[in-house]
Amino acid sequence: MIHVIKPGLLTTVQDLGRTGFAHLGVSPAGAADSFSFRLANLMVGNPANTPALEITLVGPTLEFDAPATLALSGTRASTSIPINQAFNVVRGEKIAIGSLLDGARAYLAVQGGIAVATIMNSCSTFLPSSLGGFQGRALRAGDSIAIGENVVSATKNLRAGFREELARTAQGPLRVTHSVQHDWFGHGEIRLLGEQTFTVNQASNRSGVRLWGKPVFPLVKRELLTEGIALGAVQIPPDGQPIILFVDQQTTGGYPKIANVIAADLSRVGQLRPRDQVSFQFVTLAEAIQALRRQEDLLHQAFAP
Repeated sequence: MIHVIKPGLLTTVQDLGRTGFAHLGVSPAGAADSFSFRLANLMVGNPANTPALEITLVGPTLEFDAPATLALSGTRASTSIPINQAFNVVRGEKIAIGSLLDGARAYLAVQGGIAVATIMNSCSTFLPSSLGGFQGRALRAGDSIAIGENVVSATKNLRAGFREELARTAQGPLRVTHSVQHDWFGHGEIRLLGEQTFTVNQASNRSGVRLWGKPVFPLVKRELLTEGIALGAVQIPPDGQPIILFVDQQTTGGYPKIANVIAADLSRVGQLRPRDQVSFQFVTLAEAIQALRRQEDLLHQAFAP
């Protein structure tokens, strides 16, 4: 068992999400940075979709009542435990993650996984509906969570140079494609979205990353019928300040969508912190597919032979 001494700011159990239920109004949820989530699991020998802990901004203090093998990935933290490297704890040992230093989220994977019930084919916590994970909520002091037995291989070490390659992929603008209502916006408005730098609003959360900058308004003023929304859609509400709809997003919406963050950059959205600076770069669908293939190749080549 893992005993929660301090829960951190927002620590939840996540996997890669609950797909296939949007028609019922259920968001996929899942890890906000799926790349780091998978990396942490693979380091401890778990399947990539094994439930793990997602840590937001300030991490928990945990006590283990049995030996365990762990890995922490996602961003640097003010902790003495290793980052991006499997390590062991002994019975009775406590670990404190502390504050996250670069990005917004880190992932603590435990060899065997976090043992929680599967609901609608997923163990992820969907906070708006109190669904899944550990009792449908973030961890609290005094909680005790069980470790599973879902182990397929031994721990793995990252190959030399991988961290540097990974850091390079996190640089530059967020890449986006045109979305379904991009023709509601004039060339000037689309250029304004791509040429300015936005600031991440403190009101951002797992449902949506709210940005602040020069407002972007559609030229078309008619009402939009509510329709399904894709993960990463850049929605423009009446105040003209973009919202990147994210893992706990509503499944339908009625604001026009000017762009959509490409799949390869969604993990970067999950690492955005309040007051971070964000810019956009439009790319083609072919370029988006190529970027996703490069990202998957990077993950598959992450470990030393």
